[in-house]
Amino acid sequence: MYHVGGRVAVEYLDPSPEIQKKKYAFKCHRIKEDGIEKIYPVNAIAFHSLHNTFATGGSDGFVNIWDGFHKKRLCQFHRYPTSIASLAFSHDGSVLAIASSYMYEELDVEHPEDAIYIRNVTDQETKPKTSGSAS
Repeated sequence: MYHVGGRVAVEYLDPSPEIQKKKYAFKCHRIKEDGIEKIYPVNAIAFHSLHNTFATGGSDGFVNIWDGFHKKRLCQFHRYPTSIASLAFSHDGSVLAIASSYMYEELDVEHPEDAIYIRNVTDQETKPKTSGSAS
C-alpha cells in the first residue's frame, strides 16, 4: 500500500497476531532542502517478480528500489524531470518502464513533457543484499 504522505506500508492478509506483528510502514520520497523536510506523495509501485523487491516512484521525481523484508532501500535512480506517474517491471525483472508525467501538484504551471523511460536494471540494483555472502 502506498500513501500521499510519503510512506509505504507492508500489510499482511493473514490475521494471526504472529504475522500481524511483521507489518510496518517506512518513510520514502522525502527531500531535505534548507533544513526543511519536504514530503512527496508516492504515486507508483511495481514489484520485481524474481527478487520480491519493489520500486516506488514519487512526485519528487525519484525512483527507489526497496527490500521490504529487510526494510532497506537498495538504490535510488537519478532524478527524472517531473513526477513519476507509473512503473512496471518486465516479466523477467530485467527492465523497468518509468512514466514521468506532471501530476498537477502545483496546479497548471509550465512543466516538462510527459515521457516514458526504459531502464535496464541489474541484480545489484534489485536483489536483496544478504549479510555474510558475496553473491
